[in-house]
Amino acid sequence: MLSSRLWRNFDDRSNISITVEGSRGDMTAVRHIVPDRCCGVIVDLQGFFLSQVDKRLGSRIKTNTGNLVRLLGHFRIPIVVTLERPVAHKGSLPKEISKHLSDHARTFEKDFFNLCKEKDIKKHLGRLKRRQVIMAGCETDVCVLQSCLGLLGLGYEVYVMEELIFSSSRDVDAAIARMKSEGAIFLTYKSLYYELIESVEGPLNSKKSVETFESFPDDLPDSAV
Repeated sequence: MLSSRLWRNFDDRSNISITVEGSRGDMTAVRHIVPDRCCGVIVDLQGFFLSQVDKRLGSRIKTNTGNLVRLLGHFRIPIVVTLERPVAHKGSLPKEISKHLSDHARTFEKDFFNLCKEKDIKKHLGRLKRRQVIMAGCETDVCVLQSCLGLLGLGYEVYVMEELIFSSSRDVDAAIARMKSEGAIFLTYKSLYYELIESVEGPLNSKKSVETFESFPDDLPDSAV
């Protein structure tokens, strides 16, 4: 097996380390989510958009996103929340989710569908120095799609939470296919949960983890509802 480190320079002059594993005849880049290298982005999860989908789906989205915020919060992973203007009409992040936001979260209003076109958001993401982005929100075929493409274009690794995105459109297959073809990775809440905690006797129970993080919440589910 061959393991090496490659470095790529991106437009913002920051570096990202990519671990390459595999045989000498088959070099494969393997990407793993690392807590101190990632941030969360919740795109336009507002009442206006939730009102356009089935109530049961809306309820699941709020519950699952709230759990995502709690999970990321435990690992002190910063979160960026975007709200599409006009906020007075479209609403803020539902209280069921916002109540779980920590001091590591920032909320921004935006006009562009692609959040990377908002200077304040782009600068904030750059200052975080986190090159992995865990994405949730709406709409799958508009703001999520365009923001995903924008982040990929800036050299970020984008991980889209497949149970935590939604749209008023019935068919979003083309948007999902496009994101995947451009390099976005789709994963489930359960996959993220176990990738972060790593093992039964892993970081969550280690002395370093106990000193760094608060006790892991017993009522945080390991799967989406």
